[in-house]
Amino acid sequence: MPELIPNLRARRLFLHRHALSEAPVGPASGQALHDLIERIGFVQVDSINTVARAHDMILWSRRQSFRPQALKRLLERDRSLWEHWTHDASILPVRLHGVWQHRFRRDEERLHRNWKSWFRDGYEAQFDSILNRIARDGPVGTADVGIGEVRGRGGWWDWHPSKTALEWLWRTGKLAITRRDGFAKIYDLTERVIPEIHRAPVPAEGVTDWACRTALRQVGFCTSGEIAAYWNATPPEAAKDWCQVALARGEIIEVEVEGAAGQRRKSFIFKDILDDPPAGPTPRLRILSPFDPALRDRKRAEFLFGFFYRIEIFVPEPKRVWGYYVFPVLEGDRLVGRIDVKAFRDAAALRVKAFWPEAGVTLTRARRAKLEAELDRLALFAGCERVEFLDGWERETLTRPSA
Repeated sequence: MPELIPNLRARRLFLHRHALSEAPVGPASGQALHDLIERIGFVQVDSINTVARAHDMILWSRRQSFRPQALKRLLERDRSLWEHWTHDASILPVRLHGVWQHRFRRDEERLHRNWKSWFRDGYEAQFDSILNRIARDGPVGTADVGIGEVRGRGGWWDWHPSKTALEWLWRTGKLAITRRDGFAKIYDLTERVIPEIHRAPVPAEGVTDWACRTALRQVGFCTSGEIAAYWNATPPEAAKDWCQVALARGEIIEVEVEGAAGQRRKSFIFKDILDDPPAGPTPRLRILSPFDPALRDRKRAEFLFGFFYRIEIFVPEPKRVWGYYVFPVLEGDRLVGRIDVKAFRDAAALRVKAFWPEAGVTLTRARRAKLEAELDRLALFAGCERVEFLDGWERETLTRPSA
């Protein structure tokens, strides 16, 4: 019979693997920042700047001395990090470029099948001219290409052909992001961005083992489907086969993980991780990005923490339950609420519109003090001088909306 990991222990193990157990203190630049990103695997990139961009807030939640310029230096000067795709656009250690070259080939086949039905015609005809221009004249952004092409006003499906071509060349490894101006990508030839030592592909036969083994260590315990989804670098069937082989060899063991409601889910874990339970987390309260690595798998967050979360930026305002961009709130080993907060930099104010506690959570004097302290720290990070609480910001617990 598989060993049971009780829910409290599972939450603590999970948060420890995601660097959310210890106090968010210590150095947050140079090698220390690089080591933190190695520890959590990758950092998702997102453009929304309600308080701070997702990649910056993810790092700030773990090291509150972090400032965005430190990440920019690692990406654009030191070249120890780079941007590409996991489940979404992400910042990764540059040493993974050799693994991603197999993904480039896989994605090229998939994009060739799909993009012709998604985008306007004409982008394939731009490949050579864009590559030749960059080789001759240097890096470009989307504003520099496609002069005279019709520029749509819709979303990604309405890109002009040269922008589509740039994204294709980036997704398939011919180009790399050399920097961002504001949030706009600036592309250059891959060999000018990725250090030569990291451009050699790793052997293809080792990709599945690497992807599964590292995913399981990063998260702590996983189903085979969660293993495949972590890097999105290997198919679910391959991850399932890897688990069975590793289980038969005694490299991993099967356990049952208890969910927040007492339900159980079979998962895999390395025995050394199971045998080395982490200490309890700091009781500190912290406000997390909706794209935090610990929360990006919404179903797993609901299973482990009983925390139902869906981002509502694409939901029409009258149909939103919580708000446009609402931040989960972690206290110790529990997700205790969500907060609607926005930086109004022209007024130097971080404004709190609403805080909803989770079921069974009350805003006690001690918890309120921790929340106010965290908001003060967040205001400083967001470039604001003060926190303002709007009328009616303390809300009642809301139940999960019906489907």
